[in-house]
Amino acid sequence: MSSMKEFLSILRRFALPYKRYMVAAVVANLLSAVLNVFSFASIMPMLSMLFGMDTTAYELMPWSSEAGIKDVAVNNLYYYTQVLISNYGAQTALLLIGLFLVAATLLKTSAYFAASAVMVPLRTGIVRDIRVMVYDKVLHLPLAFVSDERRGDIIARMSGDVTEVENSVTSSLDMLIKNPILIVFYFATLIFVSWQLTLFTLLVIPLLGWAMGAIGRKLKAKSLMAQSKWSETMAQLDEMLGGLRIVKAFTAEERMSERFRRVSDEYRTATNRVAIRQASAHPVSEFLGTCIIVIVLWFGGTLIFSDHSPIDAPTFIFYMVILYSVINPLKDFSKASYAIPKGLASMERIDKILSADNPIRDPERPVPLTGLEQGIEYRGVHFAYGNAAQEVVCGVDLTVRRGQTIALVGQSGSGKSTLVDLLPRYHDVTAGQILIDGEDIRHFGIHDLRQLIGNVNQEAILFNDTFFNNIAFGVPDATMDDVVRAARIANAHEFILQSEHGYDTYVGDRGCRLSGGQRQRISIARAILKNPPILILDEATSALDTESERLVQEALERLMRDRTTIAIAHRLSTIRHADEICVVHEGRIVERGTHDELLRRGGYYKHLNDMQQA
Repeated sequence: MSSMKEFLSILRRFALPYKRYMVAAVVANLLSAVLNVFSFASIMPMLSMLFGMDTTAYELMPWSSEAGIKDVAVNNLYYYTQVLISNYGAQTALLLIGLFLVAATLLKTSAYFAASAVMVPLRTGIVRDIRVMVYDKVLHLPLAFVSDERRGDIIARMSGDVTEVENSVTSSLDMLIKNPILIVFYFATLIFVSWQLTLFTLLVIPLLGWAMGAIGRKLKAKSLMAQSKWSETMAQLDEMLGGLRIVKAFTAEERMSERFRRVSDEYRTATNRVAIRQASAHPVSEFLGTCIIVIVLWFGGTLIFSDHSPIDAPTFIFYMVILYSVINPLKDFSKASYAIPKGLASMERIDKILSADNPIRDPERPVPLTGLEQGIEYRGVHFAYGNAAQEVVCGVDLTVRRGQTIALVGQSGSGKSTLVDLLPRYHDVTAGQILIDGEDIRHFGIHDLRQLIGNVNQEAILFNDTFFNNIAFGVPDATMDDVVRAARIANAHEFILQSEHGYDTYVGDRGCRLSGGQRQRISIARAILKNPPILILDEATSALDTESERLVQEALERLMRDRTTIAIAHRLSTIRHADEICVVHEGRIVERGTHDELLRRGGYYKHLNDMQQA
């Protein structure tokens, strides 16, 4: 019951935009059920009369007769069959009724096909919508969410779990629309034909539902474990591809292979359990269906052999045909009872992303922000990741006036990168304020705020696209002249022209076809083209050789000109000319001043400088 509630909840969330397809499927399935019953009902009187089972002379009865509608319908069906045989002969009549049955079957199967065909756009649409929703959600969640989750697990949820939802939940949707219609219509026909037999049948059929429920009861938990193992498999694949250079450098191929083989075996074991339990459903339902047919056949036979039978032999044959027709929808219906839990297990994992809280939100009435007029101020800023007790930033006060360059230095893990990540609201402060022109940044729209800021990071993040598209990434309406101008300022134009297709050359996955210095200069060109008034440099030259550093440093100096810059640096030589240098230690600013002032004080900064000089 809980699985059905979850399933209906998914339908309410995702199927409403496609309700016209569901209505069309209901109409087509109703037509299919009517044609199926009518086609078999039409052949029963013919068989009864042809084989001498019924020699009664029937008279046409008006529909307004005092007899019940059932008696009138049966009498008139037999009457018209009798007329057909007397007018055309038994052979011709049998041929005509056979052709009628063929035509009715063609219409029935056409309606059945139409019912299945109109469900295809609904199924694929729901799956597309779920995949897009997960992608958009991950895109807008804070960086902390992505850093806390394994990338391979997120990829597995977008691929394997969404596919499982398609295979289990949305494929069951067709069964859950079609089969209830068939079951209700067929049971109504059975009650119409013989309520005594139908009452007995209703006492026996719950056995089928109970047996199938017992099989599907633990399937969701087993499927959840299998999908978890699949996520771990994808996570290890992602780690191996990302760290392949290190794996080879440390000759750790065997160790990685053994690690992957172990998790693959665990995934295989989990999927075996799910598949075996699922495979047992069909033979069990087949066996129980046969048992039900035999039991009803026995009970119906005892009624016919009794002195005052409420049902004759031809009607009983028709009853058994319809009963056999209702057994298949019941079995399909029961299949959904074990297919749906598999999909719900995957949907539960997908919902962990879709329902993840995003604390970085736009204000209801954002304050307009078009530029930087005065400067930036950190006022008593504190920050801690998640529920961690230890703060990463502890009571920082910092003022950056417009046009100034402020440098942050300190050991790794001191909180420098976190401090600058708070400015574009990749995270929100846990206490204190960050202000731009005297206004709290949480009062601005996120898009407006980030449009003011340009980033050049230690790891230049490029996309597997052309030079042009990478440079114009943040400026979709940029022209070729704009891109070339930015590349020239960033010292990137020459090596771009030397590539195979110039600005239309693909840079490879994460810029793998370029050197570190080239990647960094493309990243700088991207920031130049965006033309932001605020610039964040996060150790932009720390991983470069001397020649590349010189070219990148020249490009950075051009980029920093007339901009408000916050620079994180390990190489103190790159920030000698900063207007103010702040030394960060354990989340606090412990020293501040110019390069020369800090050297004269002989404190922590001088210690760092002496170590680098040595």
